[in-house]
Amino acid sequence: MDHPSDGQLLRAWKAGEAQAFDALVDRHQSALLRYARSLTRAGGAEDAVQEVLIRLMEKPPEIVASALGDPTKERAVLRAWLCTTTKRICMDATRSHSRRQRREEEAAPGEATPGGIDRVETDDTRAAVEASLERLPDKQREALTLRLFGELSYKDIGAVMDEKVGTVGWLISVGMKALQKELAPLIGMENASRAATAKTESLQGGLS
Repeated sequence: MDHPSDGQLLRAWKAGEAQAFDALVDRHQSALLRYARSLTRAGGAEDAVQEVLIRLMEKPPEIVASALGDPTKERAVLRAWLCTTTKRICMDATRSHSRRQRREEEAAPGEATPGGIDRVETDDTRAAVEASLERLPDKQREALTLRLFGELSYKDIGAVMDEKVGTVGWLISVGMKALQKELAPLIGMENASRAATAKTESLQGGLS
């Protein structure tokens, strides 16, 4: 298989082919890291994704019958599972971090608690977009990250975020306008608008 689908790779992994799992990691890890970073402002994205991959390794999801044989649908099913699992792990980690932080503050109220997030490099367009995403409201950031980097359809984003498709569309629209406005001084309004619009239009096939 020169270009196996996600479903083929999952079946190969379940059959004991270690290289199939490596291929799945190579295919999805970068997008998952970006999504995890959009959810874990205090860090820990790498640990969260590592946990997701362990779960994928131990109990990979089943591709529903209606998606079998269609590489695009198989990819959507797996990516939705990966993103949903990532979100759950990140939310659990955030709650644990908050509880631990409160305990530390109660134990040593006079000590400053470190906060903030690692700065995102802004030496190219992708890094500038990621840095701008960090400054969006949480739901706009999550929806845009899933759309631009996770390449999920509006329907799948709605399932991951537990939002209606119309709400997802609004979040992405408002978030995209905010990104264009912030990136304009860096790369020019015309280029920013064209690049953002082109990226969005290239993904419109997944609206259903």
